[in-house]
Formats: sequence, C-alpha cells, structure tokens
Amino acid sequence: MSKLVEIRVEAGVADVRLNRPDKYNALSPEMFTAIIEAGESLAKRTDVRAVVLSGNGPGFCSGLDFASFQGMSDGAGSQAAVSTPSALERDSDLPDNRAQRPAQVWKRLPVPVIAAIHGVAYGGGLQVALGADIRIAAADAKLSVMEIKWGLVPDMGLTQTIRDIVRLDVAKELTFSGRIVSGEEACQLGLVTRVSADPLGDALAMAKEIAGRSPDAIRAAKQLLEVSWHADAHTGLGLEASLQGGLIGSPNQVEAIRANFEKRPPKFVDPAA
Repeated sequence: MSKLVEIRVEAGVADVRLNRPDKYNALSPEMFTAIIEAGESLAKRTDVRAVVLSGNGPGFCSGLDFASFQGMSDGAGSQAAVSTPSALERDSDLPDNRAQRPAQVWKRLPVPVIAAIHGVAYGGGLQVALGADIRIAAADAKLSVMEIKWGLVPDMGLTQTIRDIVRLDVAKELTFSGRIVSGEEACQLGLVTRVSADPLGDALAMAKEIAGRSPDAIRAAKQLLEVSWHADAHTGLGLEASLQGGLIGSPNQVEAIRANFEKRPPKFVDPAA
C-alpha cells in the first residue's frame, strides 16, 4: 500500500488518512492511485465495520495538484492531470472512470464511511469527501466546488453525490460561483452533516459506535439506502423486505436481542468473505 494513504484498523474501525501533508494532500496521479487502492483494499476486508477518512497536516485535501494545472496551461492537456491513458474514459465494467473512482470507491464500500474535514476541501478534495456517507467538519474549514476557477466542471462523481445532500439550486450556485464556504455555512446548506471542534475525534467516536452494532445490519442498511434512494417503490420496498428477511433469525441478529435483554455488550461475528 502506498505511503500516500495511511490505513490503521483497530476494533473494526479503519482510520484512513491522506498523507501528503506538505501539499495539503493535493491530488497528484499517484495520490489518485493510492486513494483508489485504499478503498478497494478495505472493500475486501470483513473485519472492517466503519471507516474514517481524513487528511494529515493542515487540511483535508486541496484538490488537484497545482502542477497539473500548470501542465494544462502549457498545453499538456487535461489528461495529464490524472493519468494516462485518458482518465475520463471508463476502464472497467464499473460506471465510473479513473478520475471519478477516488470518490465513488467510498460509496461502493459496503460499510459506512465518515469524512473528517479540517483546513481545506477544495475541488476534487471536496468531491472525495462527498463520496463518504457522513461528513463532520470544523466550523472554520473551507470548502469549495472550485473547478470553475480553472475553467472546468466537476468530474469526480459530483452528480452522484451532491444531489443527495443539497438542493439543486444550491448545487448550481456552488458550482457556478466556485465560492468558498465555511464549515458552518456548509452545514447550514447540508453539504456537511455537522460541525465539530474536533472533527477527527468525533468521527472516530461515531465509527466506534457504529462498529459496535451488528455488522450484518449495518452493511444491509447502507446497501438499502444506496440502492433504494433513487429507485422506484417496487425496487425499494422489495429490497427492504429481502434484506430484512435475511437478517431475521441470523446469528448476529439473535445476539443483538440477547445482548439487549441481558444488558451486556454484544459479541458480533464478522460477515463471511
């Protein structure tokens, strides 16, 4: 695993940290690869029950590496910003391309992902955070859909993430203007879930609480909401019934009941691979 992303797993919680602090965790081609590999590696682990995504150093992520924009101005082309061959072309059966995958990989993760935002989350950095299920930000954090500043549109999956958390007019205003909002205003707009004086600490505490719940039910809950949120009633209600039917009477569900009646912490087993 690349040193550009650190992963530490303890008691079911994966503490994932972007690790390019001297560059505000800017998204170089190598950082794109490291984030994708981190998410894909965690998706294979059955011992992970919740993930916290944060950035080392003074900020969460400042977006695309400035050197990439310099390359564009020199005529190198937008593809040099991420990788070659073209990052804007699909390279698998997945709906996302390589440029979109650092954000979408967290949506596909079967367990909840909590982003802890401090300092800055600009452009691609914000889009990575929007791939998380929950976002906790410092009140003085600075967030921006900044692509318009560089003559671009958001292209890291924003259409599939921001639509679920803010109104369309708010998404348009942020995208058209590229203006910077504080963590406090971002919370008022719905861009982040809550503000905190200690985003990382609160995110880790929340992840620990989630990791103490039935891992089967948590995974089923994320699948249910991700699939049904934009689905028709037939699909949503059918999935709800199907997932619930698989949980009722299962070992972890029985353990949840017993632990509640016996007033003790539950002892859940990790899902099968």
